[in-house]
Amino acid sequence: MKLRLLSTLALAALALTVVAAGASAGGKGKLFQYRGELLNASATSVSVQVEAGNRPALRSMLGQSQNQTFTLGAKSEVLIWRHGIPTVGTTADLKQGDWITVNVRAHAGSSLAEVESHPVGIVADRVAKPNPPSKPLWLYVGTVAGPQSGGHVALHVKAGNRRALRSMIGQAQDQTFTYSDDTIFLLWQGKVPTVIDASQLKAGDRITVRIRAPKGSTLAQVEATAANHIGDHEPGNPATQN
Repeated sequence: MKLRLLSTLALAALALTVVAAGASAGGKGKLFQYRGELLNASATSVSVQVEAGNRPALRSMLGQSQNQTFTLGAKSEVLIWRHGIPTVGTTADLKQGDWITVNVRAHAGSSLAEVESHPVGIVADRVAKPNPPSKPLWLYVGTVAGPQSGGHVALHVKAGNRRALRSMIGQAQDQTFTYSDDTIFLLWQGKVPTVIDASQLKAGDRITVRIRAPKGSTLAQVEATAANHIGDHEPGNPATQN
């Protein structure tokens, strides 16, 4: 009886190990995002002087050198952002001193060494360190409610950042947001974005709507402000952004 129990426990432990390994290989896990100046790049790694990051990344940096090297793998993507529009690039497009963002997925609570042993998902190059926005972000996530035209997007709101969700209290889920000639529309296919036109949004598509509006704006005021960015099938969980 005891032998059978031990065998069962061993098999269960092995199954958990396989599931965890599969999740890691599939690109799942906690996002560790590091931001800073590029020191150098090769086909297999990027070295960064880390100056900022999300909470898991900054926690992993405690007691560590500011200069760190991250591993690139066969599925790592390089995105070059210019004027708010990304194009797919290579490490040859990365220049020393550029402000880059390095996204790595690893198990929650991983040490910096453990994070660096995982291949990078995306390296985003924005050339210069972006200036802090003057207005807060209102981010709505939902599905397209019909064909889009005339400067308006009909959205069935399902999620959003904290500010956006507060504006939705007591409101219907179906809302209409404004866009202009300056609004950037991106269609994400996996980790690769393509610039599209508003007319290419299809009913049922999952989209994110990003708007910069004054603090304390009502939902009507936010909706009257042209969106900065609308993403179609954007990867990850953008609703956590503030």
